Amino acid sequence: MERTISLTRGSIRINLVKFAMPLFLGNLFQQLYNAADSLIVGNFLGSEALAAVSSSSPLIFMMIGFFNGLAIGAGVVISRAYGAGDDGDLEKAVHTDIAFGLISGLVLTVFASLFTPSILALMKTPEDIMPNSIAYFRVYSLGILFSLMYNFLMGIMNAVGDSKHPLYYLIISSITNVVLDLLFVGVLGLGVGSAAFATIISQAISSLLCFIRLMRIRENYRIRIRSIRIDGPTLRRIIRFGLPSGIQNSVIGFANTIVQTNINTFSSFAVAGSGAYSRIEGFAFLPITSFSLALTTFTGQNLGAREYERAKRGALFGILCSIVMAEVIGLLFFIFAPHLIALFNGRAEVVAYGTRQARIESLFYLFLALSHAISGVLRGSGKAAIPMIIMFSVWCFLRVAYITIALSISHNIELIYSAYPVTWTISSILFIIYMKKADWLHGLEKR
Repeated sequence: MERTISLTRGSIRINLVKFAMPLFLGNLFQQLYNAADSLIVGNFLGSEALAAVSSSSPLIFMMIGFFNGLAIGAGVVISRAYGAGDDGDLEKAVHTDIAFGLISGLVLTVFASLFTPSILALMKTPEDIMPNSIAYFRVYSLGILFSLMYNFLMGIMNAVGDSKHPLYYLIISSITNVVLDLLFVGVLGLGVGSAAFATIISQAISSLLCFIRLMRIRENYRIRIRSIRIDGPTLRRIIRFGLPSGIQNSVIGFANTIVQTNINTFSSFAVAGSGAYSRIEGFAFLPITSFSLALTTFTGQNLGAREYERAKRGALFGILCSIVMAEVIGLLFFIFAPHLIALFNGRAEVVAYGTRQARIESLFYLFLALSHAISGVLRGSGKAAIPMIIMFSVWCFLRVAYITIALSISHNIELIYSAYPVTWTISSILFIIYMKKADWLHGLEKR
């Protein structure tokens, strides 16, 4: 297949790395343009504007995370059909995926536009940043359709082994976003809402390029406009594989929104510092996200082709790579945290909050990587309910309970920061126990 990698043949290590590296670079550029919003806003508009952008991030993830999880489910169905050489199932899955993505994006856009102020108020957003928070999120919500469609379209390409083209389009999108951020915020001084508008434009470009690419190819996963419709049985399979991932993303997003609500009770400096930290933490997610997505596709293709031993060996290699790379980044973050936080805003209070959070969390990135990598393997094997159960129990219920109890004893922001490494470690232990005891290799044998 043209410019795709079949993960069912050849060297496991070489093919998995070749497939994961474009994902890594793509995530790098995506993180760069996410960070660009905060960097430019923080330096041109000040700490309050940075806090406004930061306070919206967990909410954005919570709202789109569910549908992105369903896109992962679609990728599992597509990778399985592709690995098995089933052209009929592949065509139905691709076009059902597109139709469902379009409907989901429109529904979410309307919902987010209507309820932005109410949701931000429930999050106890500080009064001094509320106007900017509403402006940023309301503008951003108008482009949610493009964000969702990029993830659905990228998922199709990744599922068939094409991780290069999404990278090319993301590079173009990232450069566009940075240029427009500098123009709107730095040159024209249009305010925090214009940063969200720059993001909308860049996401529209990347999703459009993906769509054009999938319409022009001659392969069996080509998009045909007239064929875009929902096939009931195919949609049920997508939901069966994707619903656990969607719920998982949503509950993690909900838990992070609760965490953000508690951070909001301190000060706008705390919100800005935490926002700067989260942008830098995103770089630690690069190997985690890359290998998690690669492992989902690798496992799905190999189990579709009934290459069970190959799937097992690839899973072990991908998990180890993710852990090592994430921990190296975490160590560098621990050492250089004050300088990195200061890039977003030089206020001493902002730097202090961000550095404290980094020093508490960054050395535990190996557990974050382990949990996500095993989740990727389990999603590819059709056992997405297991990550959902573990992460709901630990990353949502336990994390929120821990913070609620801890803050009732002492109103100390470091107790909020510590909730992350504690829950990452517990979830990793549970995942290891499951992988050792369960038969996860045969999750896709029955349709």
